[in-house]
Amino acid sequence: MLLTDTHTHLYSEAFDADRDQVIKSALEQGIERFFIPAIDSTYTDAMLALEAAYPDHMFLMMGLHPTHVRENYQEELEHVAHMLERHKFYAVGEIGIDLYWDKTFLTQQQDAFKRQIRWAKKFGLPIVIHCREAFDPIFEVLEEEKDEDLYGIFHCFTGTEEQARKAISYNMKLGIGGVVTFKNGKIDQFLERIALTHIVLETDSPYLAPVPYRGKRNESTYLKHVLKKLVQIYGKDMKEIAAITTKNSKDVFGI
Repeated sequence: MLLTDTHTHLYSEAFDADRDQVIKSALEQGIERFFIPAIDSTYTDAMLALEAAYPDHMFLMMGLHPTHVRENYQEELEHVAHMLERHKFYAVGEIGIDLYWDKTFLTQQQDAFKRQIRWAKKFGLPIVIHCREAFDPIFEVLEEEKDEDLYGIFHCFTGTEEQARKAISYNMKLGIGGVVTFKNGKIDQFLERIALTHIVLETDSPYLAPVPYRGKRNESTYLKHVLKKLVQIYGKDMKEIAAITTKNSKDVFGI
C-alpha cells in the first residue's frame, strides 16, 4: 500500500536529532513519496540536502510562505525566482495569505501570492496554498488568476463545505491532515460529501499531529491515522483510499 505525504517539513529543526530514523520509519510503513514545501531562503540549503540524501523519495517545492512575507519580501521573491530558474521543483509552495498572526503585511502577501502563482504558470507547476483566516482574500486572488493553467492543492484545508467546493472549482485538491481527527476540526462533518477524487493526504509535520498525538511533534508515519479517519468517513477500505489519494497526488505533481 503506497502512501504519499503531500506536505511535510522534514528539513525542520524539529527533526535534527532523528531525521533519518523518522524517514526510515515512514518508508517502512509504505509512505514513499514526500513533498517538501518551502518557507523562505534560510531553509533552501537544508531542503536541497534532504533531496540529495533521498533523491527517490523527496520532491521539493519552492516559494515564500506568507508568514515570512516581511519588509524584505522583494529580496525573498528574487530568491524564489532564481531557484525556479535553476533547479527542478514540483510545485510553487507553500504560498498564500495568513491573517492569523499578523495583518501588517496583507498587501505584500497579496502581491507575493499573485506573483508566485504567475511563476507557477510560467513553469507549468501546481501551487500549494497556505490559508489561515484568509479564505476571502485568497479566493479573490484565485478568481483573478483562474485559467486552465491554475491548479494545485489547498493545503491543510480547514474551511466549510461551501469553501471546499469553491476551492475545488479553482482546480484545487484539498490537503487533508491531522485536523480531520480533531473533535473541533469540523471538516469531518461534511467531507463524505466531497468526492475522494478531490482529496490528497498530508501531515504538515512537524505541525498538527493527529489524534492520538495531538500537541506532540507530527511525523509522516502518523499519516496512517489520517487514513484511518477517512476510512470511517468514506466507508471504504484503507487500500482503496490510499490508491485514490496517491493517484490524486500524481495527477497534481506529475510524478
